[in-house]
Amino acid sequence: MKLVEKLKHIKITRSFVYALVGAVSYPGLCIVNSIRIEGTEHLKKLPKKNVLFVSNHQTYFADVITFLHIFCAVKWRKHNRLGIPYYLINPFTNVYFVAAEETMNGSLISRIFKMAGALTIKRTWRAKGEDVNRSRDESDTQKIDEALNHSWVITFPQGTTKPFAPGRKGTAHIIKNNRPIVVPVVINGFWRAFSKTGLSFKKKGAKLSIRFKEPMVIDYTKPVEEILEEVMFAIEQSKEYMLKGKHHLMNILDK
Repeated sequence: MKLVEKLKHIKITRSFVYALVGAVSYPGLCIVNSIRIEGTEHLKKLPKKNVLFVSNHQTYFADVITFLHIFCAVKWRKHNRLGIPYYLINPFTNVYFVAAEETMNGSLISRIFKMAGALTIKRTWRAKGEDVNRSRDESDTQKIDEALNHSWVITFPQGTTKPFAPGRKGTAHIIKNNRPIVVPVVINGFWRAFSKTGLSFKKKGAKLSIRFKEPMVIDYTKPVEEILEEVMFAIEQSKEYMLKGKHHLMNILDK
């Protein structure tokens, strides 16, 4: 096992990375911009393991960092708010997040953040900016399965920051095989406030929102295609939600 892989499983290492990343990112979430948090009451009674958070995706890092802030705040009994980030003194570290290997190896900052609990996977459809078509690496799935056995996991079914992109069946396979509690999350405003990497500002004064929904009721015996459809609807990235979007209305008016 590589050194980085060993370090990210050590609580003290992850606590240090959380404190560092949290301190740097907090002003962008709560001072430069404003954030609205909903649904943290759904987090308080979750078990300590086999919980999968599924969410839409708008930046490479800002989305995940916000999740970590919120989990830490909830540990300190804060309800739908961050407040003063003293929660970084003793952060919630029992969580991993799924990320593209290429993204996490892209810079020194991303390599450091990798130690916060990244489960790096190889994309089956995209590599080095080009479309590819390769089979799923079973070792990637095994990483996620093992993480769910003892902790929470965050994943982004679309695997891209492009809105309303189709979901990937890998998420449905994980759900079907592990039967986790699945908590859908809907985020917004991050694409407006931050660059795609989530490490620099595009706009100040943006309104960020993150909403945790009730855990999904899933029939794990259903085909992966149906499970994926339900997940995409829950995170409001399905065709039904796309047709309600402002961009769709403007296209109709233009015709």
